Amino acid sequence: MNVLVTGGSGFIGSHVVAELLARKMTPVIFDRHVRRPPQGCELILGDVRDPVAVTEAVAHADGVIHLAAVLGTQETIANPRPAAETNVLGSLNVFEAVAQYRVPAALAAVGNHWMDNGYSISKTCAERFAQMYNGERGTSIAVVRALNAYGPGQSVAAPYGHSKVRKIMPSFVCRALAGDPIEVYGDGSQQMDMVYVVDVAWCFVEAMLVGPRADGRVYEAGTGFGPEVRDIAQVVIDTVGQGEIVHLPMRPGEPDHSVVVADTSTLTPIWPPERRFIDLVSGVEETVAWYRQTEGVHWSAR
Repeated sequence: MNVLVTGGSGFIGSHVVAELLARKMTPVIFDRHVRRPPQGCELILGDVRDPVAVTEAVAHADGVIHLAAVLGTQETIANPRPAAETNVLGSLNVFEAVAQYRVPAALAAVGNHWMDNGYSISKTCAERFAQMYNGERGTSIAVVRALNAYGPGQSVAAPYGHSKVRKIMPSFVCRALAGDPIEVYGDGSQQMDMVYVVDVAWCFVEAMLVGPRADGRVYEAGTGFGPEVRDIAQVVIDTVGQGEIVHLPMRPGEPDHSVVVADTSTLTPIWPPERRFIDLVSGVEETVAWYRQTEGVHWSAR
């Protein structure tokens, strides 16, 4: 089975590719970035905003996992257009190709779909379009709301890396490793369902194979456990062995005391009862070990 993975060289995409390879499938990475694919993969250079490139890629696929997106909470408020063009119009290109060639697909949606920032708004718009295609065009597009994915390979924002988007776990881990204070927005009482990326990748592959829920609801890929942000920071501090917490004003696009926790009952069609999510402490230990060993992440940068 050839599975096209848009954004396949990204953080979640690379783990989805690994899951597909483990299942003896052939991942076809569709991405704008030139990277050497793992053995057993194919690579197509392209942009989801290009309808011709997307249609040609889907024509040779038996399934699609659509991850390509412009990310960022506060980053997409000052300039929401790139998020709208990629996350909405790019997704429409994928949906049209999926409808044309009648192949199953899984769409990456967001858990904080109700927040007012360019990322959440555009991704939720794509989710609604997927539901429209399923209902009116006969497609089989499973919507997976990936909660707060973390783990090895997640890019780091300045001054520790080159990402333009600040993500909670790389920020906390890199600051603790560098001996810098961990910055927590607000009082840290926000609840975030942190899900290890390997579990997220498993959900995407299963959702594509099984298809959308019969009742029209989406799959929420998360543990169902919502630790407060300040508690997540403390787990990182305990794992690294050093660090302290400082509080900053709430960032734009995220309300105070937000709660983003998965409804795990939505996973019943794809998640076997014997499988367990990787717990936060174990996941943080694996993540910290990866950052400690990775070149190009600058602990001493200020």
